[in-house]
Amino acid sequence: MLRLNTRDPGFEAAFRRLVADRRESDEDVARDVQLILEDVKNRGDAALAELTARFDGHTLASDDDWRISAEACREAYDDLLPDLRAALELAAKRIRAYHEAQLPADRDETDHHGVRLGARWNAVDAAGLYVPGGRAAYPSSLLMNAIPAKVAGVERLVVVTPTPKGVINPLVLAAAHLAGVDEIWRVGGAHAVGALAYGTQRIKPVDVITGPGNAWVAEAKRQLFGVVGIDMVAGPSEILVIADGKNDPDWIAADLLSQAEHDPAAQSILITDDPLLADTVADRIGVELAMLPTARVATESWNTHGVIIEVTSLDEAPALANALAAEHVEIATDDPEVLFKAIRHAGSVFLGRYTPEAVGDYVAGPNHVLPTGRRARFSSGLSVLDFMKRTSFIQLDASSLEKIGPAAIALAEAEGLPAHARSIEARLGI
Repeated sequence: MLRLNTRDPGFEAAFRRLVADRRESDEDVARDVQLILEDVKNRGDAALAELTARFDGHTLASDDDWRISAEACREAYDDLLPDLRAALELAAKRIRAYHEAQLPADRDETDHHGVRLGARWNAVDAAGLYVPGGRAAYPSSLLMNAIPAKVAGVERLVVVTPTPKGVINPLVLAAAHLAGVDEIWRVGGAHAVGALAYGTQRIKPVDVITGPGNAWVAEAKRQLFGVVGIDMVAGPSEILVIADGKNDPDWIAADLLSQAEHDPAAQSILITDDPLLADTVADRIGVELAMLPTARVATESWNTHGVIIEVTSLDEAPALANALAAEHVEIATDDPEVLFKAIRHAGSVFLGRYTPEAVGDYVAGPNHVLPTGRRARFSSGLSVLDFMKRTSFIQLDASSLEKIGPAAIALAEAEGLPAHARSIEARLGI
């Protein structure tokens, strides 16, 4: 774990190194993924079957080996314990309500020249959702990806998910039923992303691919952008906690570990103006780790990538936070709005001492699929807009063309495009 202090002479250089640390896939992953994608593109189902057997120990032979039925999803939902079913339904309800409020409005108006201008929003025809399996089997991720797609109006919603040794988390199937998923295929990894993008004999291609995954999945999405749309290239999870000395150190330690347990490459950072809190949190993390079933992963993450930054005043925190542009930012102070107003770059912000990031992963409502790796500087979390596209439209009559057409002719001629000019001149009788 790294300890920094803004008063130290070497702080600026150390902080620049921290900001520049990517913690993402290397060139070997990129080369491997390129070969996998080429194989899927060329051989389709045969490549999927070979790669699934190799990586997941699952044989794709019969239809049941390839695909999970809607009936199986319904049974998984019906078999849930009542409390768990209620929790899943509450999460789905809140996620749906939040994303329904994001739906954009069409635009149709006529300006003072008599030109009709507007834009119409439509959903993509088909979306593919990657749902992790193995170490990370998250029904919450399925809800966060599938519900915005359905709210947007996507007609065909396809899930790919690895099923190691043929096993799948029944809670994932229950979430798929609740969200209205249309297809679930038992394939994962970069090859599953390739199947969604290119299509195979069994799996029809989609228009947009979203959802979290490991370094190979993220790299596959990166390489396929342009063939399909993607939500983002996501890296390891991140949390930045800004906390004053009034906080319970056990709460802060738990918050930091809530992301550390995701992945050995995840990063947890604390910024505080209280040296005692810094020391105590560092100590309490050791205690928390001793009680965590996920201690092996969380310990590696904290020891390798964990950071505590001491500042003279929390007024310094927003500038540091903006440079880090973290996926999750908690502001654990009496009046979080003061600091929040100065934070421009963050995937999602959690305000106050009673708003742990973990509540946002499940039931708050906003999407938990968020930019990592400093991408919050220029991108946002998943929304209904990721499953929609805007088509603009224009309509002129003879009178409005007469008013604005000559300016278009002048610009076309200035650009050396006479055919452009001629198409307007012909209508104006010039």
